[in-house]
Amino acid sequence: MKSPAPTRRHLLQGVPFLGVGLFAGALLLEDGAPARAADGAYRLTDAEWRRKLTPAQYDVLREEGTEMAFSSPLDEFWKAGTYHCAGCGQAAYSSRTKFESNTGWPSFWQPLPKAVAERDDSSLGMERTEVHCSRCLSHLGHVFEDGPKPTGLRYCMNGVALSFQPGTPA
Repeated sequence: MKSPAPTRRHLLQGVPFLGVGLFAGALLLEDGAPARAADGAYRLTDAEWRRKLTPAQYDVLREEGTEMAFSSPLDEFWKAGTYHCAGCGQAAYSSRTKFESNTGWPSFWQPLPKAVAERDDSSLGMERTEVHCSRCLSHLGHVFEDGPKPTGLRYCMNGVALSFQPGTPA
């Protein structure tokens, strides 16, 4: 049996679905990835990251580079406030946990709850733990087990990967 030809009524019934599809499409970025995914992640296309970040930030945050030691003003910066991911603005470290590590990079003994994600990094012939922003997955630095009490950890962050907001520390 042959299907009947679509009528005007059939076409009009499909308009709401078309509207939903167009609305959902408008929320997507040029590569089809949502800016804010259902899992809460913050995603941009490579072109959007390049427009948003300076070349130095892009190298560190998106290509997992490392800035030169002692090059960041945040290394010797001691004001009260909160350090945020330079990629998406998520709060990452409290100034209360910052300490002088004498390494040339801003260092903290603890991140804010759920602010970072970690993974093993065996690049450059070393076994290290890489630290990423938990929201936008940008590379922030590495964590080592030679920090002060109470954690014994040293979150050694690239200053270019952070922005600082003065005020009461998180």
